[in-house]
Amino acid sequence: QVQLVESGGGLVQAGGSLRLSCVASGRTFSSSAMGWFRQAPGKEREFVAGISWSGGSTKATDAVKGRFTISRDNAKNTVDLQMNSLKSEDTAVYYCAQSYGTVVLTTDGAYKYWGQGTQVTVSS
Repeated sequence: QVQLVESGGGLVQAGGSLRLSCVASGRTFSSSAMGWFRQAPGKEREFVAGISWSGGSTKATDAVKGRFTISRDNAKNTVDLQMNSLKSEDTAVYYCAQSYGTVVLTTDGAYKYWGQGTQVTVSS
């Protein structure tokens, strides 16, 4: 069984930065694509960014391109999301997820394991 634990959320002013981290248990991390999703109040959960099993390929939703960067360390079983130039519309609960496969997909049905989420609040 895989467990994902996120950290790094908090309250930040608009224009500021946060770095989210996710640590995974189990032996499948290094062979799985990973993703970050978010869910704002009253909205559906949405894909934010993803990274392939090797780290060689990444994807990000248009709303965060140029501001957010996803990275992974397979030796440490961690995946991070560096968030810069934060905006009030980035306020949400952010979830780390481990995919069924090796390539990055943007639908949440492609992800098998999920963390509990970490709150990010951006004040304007």
